[in-house]
Amino acid sequence: MVIKKDGRREPWDLEKILIGISKACEKRPVSVKQTRQLAEDISRAIGALGLEEVPSKEIGEHVMRQLKILDQVAYVRFASVYKSFKDIDEFVGEISSATDNSHDPD
Repeated sequence: MVIKKDGRREPWDLEKILIGISKACEKRPVSVKQTRQLAEDISRAIGALGLEEVPSKEIGEHVMRQLKILDQVAYVRFASVYKSFKDIDEFVGEISSATDNSHDPD
C-alpha cells in the first residue's frame, strides 16, 4: 500500500509511477524502454524495503534520484510537480541544485 500525503492509502500501482516518469521524460531523449526500466527498478527498490506500507514521499524521492541521473530536464519537470513549487525562486533553486550536483546522484 502507498500512503499518500493526505493520509489516504492506495494500492501499489506501477503504472502510476510509469505515467509520472513518462510525462517528465516527454520530448526528451529517453526511450520508452528506459522509462519502463526505471519504473521497474524503482518498484524493486521499494519492494526491497520490505514494508507493507510505503509513504508516497519515499517513492517520489526514489524517482527524483533516478531521473536526476537519467535526464536533468526530466528531473526538474518531475520535481516541479512533485514538490509543488510556489514560485520561480523555488524552481530556479531546484535547477541550481541539479546542476551543482550533476555528478553526485545523492
